[in-house]
Amino acid sequence: MDMFCFQCEQTAKGTGCTIQGVCGKSPEVAALQDLLVYASKGIGMYAHRSAELGFRDGRIDLFVIEALFSTVTNVNFSPERLHTLLLRAAQVLDLARALYQSACEKAGQPAEQLDGPASWQPADDLAGLVRQGREVTIKNRLDLLGPDVAGLQELLTYGLKGLSAYADHAQILGQEDPSVYAFVHEALDYLGKPAPALDELVSLSLRCGQVNLTVMGLLDTANTSAYGHPAPAPTAVRTTPVKGKAILVSGHDLKDLQELLQQTDGKGINVYTHGEMLPAHGYPGLKKYKHLVGNYGGAWQDQRKEFAAFPGSILMTTNCIQKPQDSYNARIFTSGLVAWPGVTHISDRDFSALIQAALDSDGFAEDSPAQTITVGFGHNAVMSVADKVIEAVKAGSIKHFFLIGGCDGAKSGRNYYTDLAQQVPDDCVILTLACGKYRFNKLDFGDIGGIPRLLDVGQCNDAFSAVQIAVALAKAFDCGVNDLPLSMILSWYEQKAVVILLSLLHLGIKNIRLGPSLPACVSPAVLGVLVEKFNIMPISTPAEDIKAILA
Repeated sequence: MDMFCFQCEQTAKGTGCTIQGVCGKSPEVAALQDLLVYASKGIGMYAHRSAELGFRDGRIDLFVIEALFSTVTNVNFSPERLHTLLLRAAQVLDLARALYQSACEKAGQPAEQLDGPASWQPADDLAGLVRQGREVTIKNRLDLLGPDVAGLQELLTYGLKGLSAYADHAQILGQEDPSVYAFVHEALDYLGKPAPALDELVSLSLRCGQVNLTVMGLLDTANTSAYGHPAPAPTAVRTTPVKGKAILVSGHDLKDLQELLQQTDGKGINVYTHGEMLPAHGYPGLKKYKHLVGNYGGAWQDQRKEFAAFPGSILMTTNCIQKPQDSYNARIFTSGLVAWPGVTHISDRDFSALIQAALDSDGFAEDSPAQTITVGFGHNAVMSVADKVIEAVKAGSIKHFFLIGGCDGAKSGRNYYTDLAQQVPDDCVILTLACGKYRFNKLDFGDIGGIPRLLDVGQCNDAFSAVQIAVALAKAFDCGVNDLPLSMILSWYEQKAVVILLSLLHLGIKNIRLGPSLPACVSPAVLGVLVEKFNIMPISTPAEDIKAILA
């Protein structure tokens, strides 16, 4: 069975995975994910029309963002769980159809007879669903519509996937906005059209970036309301193990971490963060747990080596999972929307099996020499010392800000970001976020007049903090963001990075450098538009890019 997928940066040959996903996704899973996106378009077609008539259903809203999030890279690799999601999709599609018909009756108008994704009915078994998925693959639309239109369809789709991931995180902590769901349904409805227009796809993609700013704001509010703002003083996080039983938590779901910390309190188990969970140490409501002892390992792509060496149990909360090695397969667990065939999935945040696996494991035999890094430089913390930052810029002590961050990955060429950070002049400050920071966050960059030269803003969704910092600085200097001594050099891997890029483009931010390579779905013609409007450009070499930035 063949497949086609080019939604991540590491896609085969930079053009598309056709035999098996570089991520480990099988052709069967690829087909099921394509079908789940197709079914979501059908749901969106009805939900969008219902919303225009003033009717919505929270069950429909929530399912669609969970379905789209489930198709993000490194989230759900399980054919069985995707089968279950597709059966639910058929039920939600019926619910959305009934809601629309009821809305039309109450409005006294005839209901449209919708076809395409709106008329989908699930096959009788898993094999039939796979066959249906192969009929709606991306490759079919590339052949039918061409690389420009089909590529922009995918760019918008990936933006929706990333937005849905953040929206799901926010709603778990009680923060929602009906306008977000309304846009998702509107965009899915448009993606369900047989002949979309290039300019309208560009417009919707930028609107996706605009709505994502709302979503990231919701998530920022959700996190800080639940766990408090990271304190103005940075938090030192231990990066070396301490003696004792251990659990490692990866992903983005702070609620899962909180529940686990509560369930392990007093049990003699130390909890470590991994990957994108590192910024959790900056939140007062989480770092108050004394058995949250540090961070272990680096970015997601090194997990197979790091997890094999970790002498405890492991929890993957939202995404970034890779095929587990046999050496730790029995002690790795998934939660939320994450799934891998044969890996135990935890429902309803009952972590008793995970805890028992930690107690049954060896744990760390002794303390390692203490080493630390600092986190907690969210927008609230940075702006609390904004007067010092502004004074340093005006005095010439700080010449430039480099935002170097984004997704990390295993593809060659990512050492560029380490080299770039090391070559940034000593009178410049580096802002960083997401797992791309692991390329250089353990290096000593010193400070400028007490202001650390490396400021870790947080997870990828904390791009919201970076935007808030930039906007506040622009206001303080009475200029536009593009006029600030600020340059963005971003690394991307999957769809959350895509939607953040769309948010930055919506804000009109220009001269963004993106790497290690540009999205495969962006055709030369579409890239030309982005270059013309935003001067977006690929990275070159650290020395050349720094010279051009500071010229």
